[in-house]
Amino acid sequence: MFDSVANKFSQLFSSLAGKKQLTEENLSDAVRKVRLALLDADVNYSVASQFVKRVKEKVLGDDVVKSVKPDQQFIKVVHEELISLMGSDEPSLKLTGSPSIILMCGLQGAGKTTMTAKLAAHLKKQNKKVLVAACDLQRPAAVLQLKRICAQSETDVVALDDEKKPLKVAKEALSRARKEGYDVLIVDTAGRLHIDAPLMNELKDLKKALDPQEILFVANATTGQDAVKTAQEFDVALGITGSVLTMLDGSARAGAAISITEVTKKPLKFEGIGEHIDDIQVFNPQSMADRVLGMGDVVNLVKKAEEHFSEEESEKLEKKLRKASFTYNDYLKQMGMMKKMGSFKSLLKMVPGMSNLGDLDISEKEFQKTEAIIQSMTSSERGETVELVPSRRRRIAKGSGTNIDDVNRLVKGFKKLKKLCKSMPKMGSMADMKMSKEMLWQ
Repeated sequence: MFDSVANKFSQLFSSLAGKKQLTEENLSDAVRKVRLALLDADVNYSVASQFVKRVKEKVLGDDVVKSVKPDQQFIKVVHEELISLMGSDEPSLKLTGSPSIILMCGLQGAGKTTMTAKLAAHLKKQNKKVLVAACDLQRPAAVLQLKRICAQSETDVVALDDEKKPLKVAKEALSRARKEGYDVLIVDTAGRLHIDAPLMNELKDLKKALDPQEILFVANATTGQDAVKTAQEFDVALGITGSVLTMLDGSARAGAAISITEVTKKPLKFEGIGEHIDDIQVFNPQSMADRVLGMGDVVNLVKKAEEHFSEEESEKLEKKLRKASFTYNDYLKQMGMMKKMGSFKSLLKMVPGMSNLGDLDISEKEFQKTEAIIQSMTSSERGETVELVPSRRRRIAKGSGTNIDDVNRLVKGFKKLKKLCKSMPKMGSMADMKMSKEMLWQ
């Protein structure tokens, strides 16, 4: 995600390395490259122009710490200004009603129905009782699609067979939500153009009848500036409270994510990052700035870890890693937890400095093979209380459906991993990271 713009920023920052000071000349060249990188990422032109103007003023101003190297000063300012541009703070939903009502709107094909179901699942994780109203009565099979996706999180859906009026479905859903004590009612609506007067009036009628606390505009991030312009038009017509971007895991060029808050003056609240029901996350300006600049995504990596690792488990694991006293049992347990967090490749991209290791390709099959080998060990072997002599390795290979070379490779890699963990506090450079990658996956 955002590889192109991240690479451009990386090249720019590298070109500033070694400069003794930032002069008007080299700074002008740097901000010109920043502007080109942003425009290439499909950022709104006026937004890009104002952004580089603020960066230049801040770098040349008194705000910059004189003891910091010039390239680090520039990176720091660009990073801070990106965060400010996208809203500074992580937004939240206004859930003050009884029930709280969220009205979803946007163009057809933006992924609105899927995002409605994802948002419902997200809120259910926060112990909210959620009801969804199927008010997209324009698109064939839209109601069926919504029911199917919501079933994955066991979210209740209100749909009226053969009903043609969304307002009637919405009122029925609101009545049920009130009677049965639902915390949140999410209303899925049909996709429409802002110039389609009858359909826009339909949305206005829903707004008037429901008085929603949130009106979220859903846009496809791959459409770049078009998404931003359409959000602005929906805001004028309807008064949106925020935006949601889908397909930020695809070939999006970051333009919509960077521009939409500045242009609409309404926060970007959520982002869709995949096809699964759990592939939704709260938009965080710092996280997005990190990703745009190729700095990984520590914000969301920590969130994922907190969902699956208790603080006590994390502390135990850290102690074992520092002492290199972890066993195959620990390794197997952590593999299981990491699988819940997502693919190893996607997690690796979230680690600062590791997203550029494009030559790293670890398949899920390799993880399955490793898991099978460890599960074929005896409890003594997994606990490393006995030596894995050749006869034991042959038995493990046979029991796991692998060969002796696979087992030998795992044992060798595990020993290297322990050795690596002992030296981890000393590591930090890109060269060190590449070395550790080679040790672990040869």
